Amino acid sequence: MIRSALLLWLFILGNALAAEPFARAAIEGNGDVVPGQQLRLTVDVFVPDFFTSPPQFPLFAVPNAMVTLPDERGFNLTQTIDGVQYSGIRRSYAVVPEASGPYTLPDIPIELGYSVGGKPTKATVTIPGISFKVGGSSLPDQPVFAADGLTIEQSFDRDPSKLKAGDALSRIIAITALDTQAMMIPPVELGHTSGLQQYVKPPKIEDGIDINRETASRRTETIVYTAAAAGTFDIPAVSYPWFDVDSKAEKTAALPDVKVSVSPASVKEAIAPQLSEEAGSSSRQGSIWLIAAIAMALAIAVFIVRWLAPRFAAWRSKRRDLWHNSRSYRLRQITQTIEAGNETAVYAALQAWASEFGYRTIADWLAKEGSPVLKQQADLLERKLFAAQVGLKIDRAAIATALARHGPVIDEKKRSSLPPLNPVAADGTDAA
Repeated sequence: MIRSALLLWLFILGNALAAEPFARAAIEGNGDVVPGQQLRLTVDVFVPDFFTSPPQFPLFAVPNAMVTLPDERGFNLTQTIDGVQYSGIRRSYAVVPEASGPYTLPDIPIELGYSVGGKPTKATVTIPGISFKVGGSSLPDQPVFAADGLTIEQSFDRDPSKLKAGDALSRIIAITALDTQAMMIPPVELGHTSGLQQYVKPPKIEDGIDINRETASRRTETIVYTAAAAGTFDIPAVSYPWFDVDSKAEKTAALPDVKVSVSPASVKEAIAPQLSEEAGSSSRQGSIWLIAAIAMALAIAVFIVRWLAPRFAAWRSKRRDLWHNSRSYRLRQITQTIEAGNETAVYAALQAWASEFGYRTIADWLAKEGSPVLKQQADLLERKLFAAQVGLKIDRAAIATALARHGPVIDEKKRSSLPPLNPVAADGTDAA
């Protein structure tokens, strides 16, 4: 009896000592995939007993695709194999291919620490490359914005039909979708409204939004309209194309046009004072004339102020719009991000800077720009963010100085409705 128990204990101990960490991975959503559709690479890492240091999930490069590691919490897992209990952690990569054809992900080494006989031990597990195919005869060959359950909504901060000259009207457009990231949601083609000044604020992007027990992403755009004169104006309808990964069909979300009615700024007439007539007293007559003169002067002053107010408001709104749309203002905003933000925020700011002036990617901008300093720093930033090369450090002061000296060349013909899908090939808050 004792001998049997001893043999069983030695068997279990031998299995525990022979146990090694391991990892496994799978592509979720593989099948009929279109260029621009987000796939999730789910990675599970297991160790016997427990972790002493968490797995380090590196970023890796894939030609013609963008790979990011969304800022999501890992899932804790447990599994028993051959009598040995393993602890596990699950994380997911987001992979967005931008062209049709076969893809093969590289081997992914993951460093970790775990307990062996009560002592912390370092180890590295490797996930072998996974292959998948993008495109097909019935699918688009060009990159599209692919998502699931997309909705587009708009609201206004006031009634568009009850404006006065000089008022500002804010229009908020929210695009919400599943199976994508907020940074991948393209901007809305707004068009132009004749008779109204139009200013578009920087978009707000959000990931991890809980909608009906599903996680969604959202892009919110705010457009401010002002009218210097009275009239009726038409804000054009919005047509937003996208590809539904659920039904495998191209769709278009729409917003209706909006009528804006602007009336002249009102000027209230002064009420003449009611004076009692009193005959016989010269001093009383003098007081009446004095009051009448003061009332007249006040009425004239009110009229002048009311006449100037809408013009001053329109002038001030125009000056504010010019400042917010000026290169100096945008340069100051991106400089602040470069000086204080993390590398991901710096990358996103440079991408936004290039996109603002008509370039799809940072690489397109730098090819036109020709600044060796910016090219060098962008290459360092790409390798650090997307090639997992540690020890690299960008020169923020050099980027800011070069950016101030060399602004992008505006080319409206180069604007694209989609954000760049290949930071590895193109550039290198946010690649995430």
